[in-house]
Amino acid sequence: MMSIRMPDGNWPTMVTLFNEDKSIDYRAMSKLINWYIEHGADGLFAICQSSEMFYMSLKERAELAAFVVKEAAGRVPVIASGHISEAPSDQIEEIKTIADTGIEAFVMISNRLALVNEEDEILMQRVEHILKHVPDVSFGMYECPLPYKRLVTPSLLRWLADTGRFYFLKDTCCDALEIARRQKAVEGTQLKLYNANTATLLESYRLGLAGYSGIMANFHLDLYAWLFRNWKQEPEKAEQLQAFLTVASFIERQEYPLNAKYNLQLEGITESIQARVRNPIVLSELNRLEVRQLNQYSTLIQSQFV
Repeated sequence: MMSIRMPDGNWPTMVTLFNEDKSIDYRAMSKLINWYIEHGADGLFAICQSSEMFYMSLKERAELAAFVVKEAAGRVPVIASGHISEAPSDQIEEIKTIADTGIEAFVMISNRLALVNEEDEILMQRVEHILKHVPDVSFGMYECPLPYKRLVTPSLLRWLADTGRFYFLKDTCCDALEIARRQKAVEGTQLKLYNANTATLLESYRLGLAGYSGIMANFHLDLYAWLFRNWKQEPEKAEQLQAFLTVASFIERQEYPLNAKYNLQLEGITESIQARVRNPIVLSELNRLEVRQLNQYSTLIQSQFV
């Protein structure tokens, strides 16, 4: 297995931009990839929940992953999930298909590996089955909230690290104490943790986490890039920025990913906020006003930090 690129820093959870007929708008996706990179992305996490992967065929997931790899053109590494099937044979098929697109690592979803009432031993058996049948692929793990959130215990995390095949965890526990336990569990291994939660982000950097991989990179990635690169040298400014980012992240709870697509529309990336996960009509004028105001204020904040 070849060594892979897994840099510390910011890994945006990519949204998928659609045409009005709900086909993938590859022209807008090209702009989006460049926007991420120009605004401070260190890697790209494609084909995740933000990408509406549960509403894509395997063919679409693979084609989009291949497109992201091609457009990134080696400037930053690309990882991808698309792990939505339930049957082990189907999971292996989708892993092989998406891994063949040239991504650095395929990101498994923890809740696809065990039901809510099943023990970690079952999950471990299913991971071992996959590793055996897909011997040449590097992996990550993603605590995706749908259909249910299955958190990875520190002991399981260490087990994953000790397989030598896992390099990335998208951490969604949102708990600084648990983050500390997790980070300690993977010390000395190749497995890196990337926090998806904004409120605990600065503290997680102090604990040694590798970076950020979350929704808000679709709103003001520049600010997350500044925090990652400067929190040690300018701790007081980092605290101030952390406070702003936490309050701003409340917008995650309002009609995502439509509001993120609207923000990208304001950025000139896309003409449409069409989605498959929900009808754009639910993004009210009040929701749009909130996004416009956040976009405006983020621009003001950027002048002080970027």
